[in-house]
Formats: sequence, structure tokens, C-alpha cells
Amino acid sequence: MARIHWITAVPIVATALLVAGSMAQAQQPKQPQAKQTQPKAQPKQAQPKQTQQQPEQKKSAAVTPAGEDSQPTLLGTYGDWGAYTAAPGGKKVCFALAKPKTSKTEPAGRKRDPAYIFISTRPAENVKNEVSVIIGYPFKPSSDATAEIGTTKFAMYTQNDGAWIKNVAEEARMIEAMRKGSDLTVKGASGRGTASTDQFSLKGLAQALDRADQECK
Repeated sequence: MARIHWITAVPIVATALLVAGSMAQAQQPKQPQAKQTQPKAQPKQAQPKQTQQQPEQKKSAAVTPAGEDSQPTLLGTYGDWGAYTAAPGGKKVCFALAKPKTSKTEPAGRKRDPAYIFISTRPAENVKNEVSVIIGYPFKPSSDATAEIGTTKFAMYTQNDGAWIKNVAEEARMIEAMRKGSDLTVKGASGRGTASTDQFSLKGLAQALDRADQECK
């Protein structure tokens, strides 16, 4: 059965992208600072700085529908995962989020947006630990993605650039496998026929989930 949470998940997707953007900004200050000292002596390097800001402006526009109150709050960083809370539309949400450690496409070099995986809890909708993947391109219509944890595989329903576990009854088993596993690999295909493989580290996931669950009891 296909998931029916697409509409309700949109604010969470927007929030996750916003968080990921802020995470990227937090990781970049050291590099821009090194560049900031040079633009004074070399004005030509001031232009790349503007091009770096353009994607952030686009992201900001993309998350506008979620509402300004959806700004996430970091609860803690655990290994390769972060735990966050937000209140899009005034409804409290808690989630754990991570970016892939490695990504590849076939054919190689195909352009795509960043990929993310997040596990969200939305008390107002009685949803707990829903696994969602943002893949960075529109999936091939009516196609499934796969999530692999060790030798265990889970089919994922896809819509646009998002994927959710196809058999909802297996979601608890998937979460348990993720808690115990070392990495998770998501494979999918785009409408253009590009195959993607993203590997996510599961280091710190258990702690991030526990923190998010504590916040959204």
C-alpha cells in the first residue's frame, strides 16, 4: 500500500531541507572566512561568494510554504546524525536527519540535488518514526526504491523526489535494523534512467532517535 502522508510530510520535507542548508552553512564558515580575507586584496574573489548565496536564497523560497515558524531547533548532534524539533503550522515535530556518506550515479556525473534521510515523529498526526528519503531528483514514475541494511532489504514507495517504506507494517522492523546496523544504502532510478546509490552512516542514529522521541513524547 502506498503511503498517504505525502501532503502532511511536505512541511517536514521543507524543514529538513532548511536544516540541511543550515548544517551546510555551519560547516562552511571556516572556508568562507579564509576567502573573506582574500577578497579585500583580490576583489575578483568576491563574486563566488554571491553565487554561494544564491542556492540559499532558492532554498529559502522553497520552504516558504512551510511557514516561518518552521525554523528547526537543534536538540543535539550524535555521530553522523542530528536530532531536531520544529513546529510547522504550529504542530510540533521531532526528527533525526543525516546526509549520505557516499553518493554515486550511473551514468556517472549526472547532476542532482543533495540527498537526505530523516525519521520524523508528528504527535498531532499520531505518526512515530516515519522514515523518509529525499533523493535529489524526481524518481521514475511508479517505480520503487530499495533500502538495504546489511542483508535486509525494504521496498520503498516513491513520489516525486521522496520515498517512504512501502509496507508500513515493516517500518518498526526497519527502524530496529537501522538502530543495530552500521550503514543503510538507498538505491533508486530517475525518470531519465539515472541509477543512484546513496550510503548513509547509521552511527549515532539510535541516540538521535532517542533524543527526538524524548522531545516528542
